[in-house]
Amino acid sequence: MHHYVAMQSRTADGNLLRGTLDFLLLASLEHGPLYGLRIIQDVQQRTEGHFNFREGTLYPALHRLEKRNLIRAETRPSDTGGPPRKYYHLTDTGHTELTRQRNEQRAHARALRPYLGFA
Repeated sequence: MHHYVAMQSRTADGNLLRGTLDFLLLASLEHGPLYGLRIIQDVQQRTEGHFNFREGTLYPALHRLEKRNLIRAETRPSDTGGPPRKYYHLTDTGHTELTRQRNEQRAHARALRPYLGFA
């Protein structure tokens, strides 16, 4: 089952999805710069297809993270000879925020364990 993440909602569920998307994007960039399509592919691969989102969701989220100084973009020549690509990488603030969010996600997962049927 694929989950298409849409960030249009202002409800609590929308905020939860937005927070999850931000975490996934920061974690995707943890090991080095990536451009948009590679970020989408990384998240799909690492979550075994559980999270799948489109460019229309990705780029507004990347711009939001850039405004918060969590990531920075730089334009580089394409490795396939096409037009230049925008590569995104974590800033020092982004690394700190990723650590904070990872700890929060782990605490959330631990708190849910009794309700998920795990010992």
